[in-house]
Amino acid sequence: MCGIVGLHLREPSLEPRLGELLTAMLGQVVERGPDSAGVAVYGDPDLSPPGRAVVSLLGVTPTEVEAALPGATATAADATTVIQADLPVDSLLTAVADALPHATVIGSGTDMAVLKGVGHPVELARSFGLAGVTGWQGVGHTRMATESAVTPEGAHPFSVGPGQCLVHNGSFANHATVRRELRARGVEFDSENDSEVGARFVAHQLAHGTDLEKALRLLCERFDGFYTLLVSTADSFAVVRDAIACKPALVAETDAWVAMASEYRALDVLPGVENARIFEPEPEEVYIWRR
Repeated sequence: MCGIVGLHLREPSLEPRLGELLTAMLGQVVERGPDSAGVAVYGDPDLSPPGRAVVSLLGVTPTEVEAALPGATATAADATTVIQADLPVDSLLTAVADALPHATVIGSGTDMAVLKGVGHPVELARSFGLAGVTGWQGVGHTRMATESAVTPEGAHPFSVGPGQCLVHNGSFANHATVRRELRARGVEFDSENDSEVGARFVAHQLAHGTDLEKALRLLCERFDGFYTLLVSTADSFAVVRDAIACKPALVAETDAWVAMASEYRALDVLPGVENARIFEPEPEEVYIWRR
């Protein structure tokens, strides 16, 4: 049992409140996942300054990063170190791999930062400074570990492609088989978490030219188990559930925003929710909203 929250803003006047609203939503699903938590934030000018590549790392400190990567800036957010540089994203990732081979990359892009940690989600949100974050989209997750260790690496979101994130409630029964198949195609993994397998599968499809809707339909065809997924990219916000749809999910939509959560009370903190269209996603139906 884990908790998912996500908020996609359509109304620019709400962007200064993104972190405040996401923090409130996350606080409503703590009981679903008290072990660890993580968020991905799109569009915050401090975490992801316009025109700069951003990489989120575990296992290194800002001091180590700035010593190893001259010209980069680095800040700490609990267990995560967020680095920025005037480089293409691929070039920054290559520089990180060469200079900091012991670090684990947990996110990369030009408009997104990923923050993860172990502990109580409300305390982690405070440590991240989440309430003060701005932007146009955010996803969050509270984890109750079932099949892998409670570590920052095992926390969600899993971000394994540029600007891409996946958060998951449920379990993939055949994740070991799919992991072997992806490894045979050259895909590398950072954890034993089954959710990472789903993220790697989607990223592999996107990297080979498949669009997000098709990638999620292929996931439904290939993966066994029970799952609700929220998947975000640099311009999209998508929800899909398995064929039985036993894991909870609610979507609320207004002219100002689209939100998804595991429980209604996480939606109830949003402005104008009383006028929202609220529905439960249908089994194996892919829902996508684009910027």
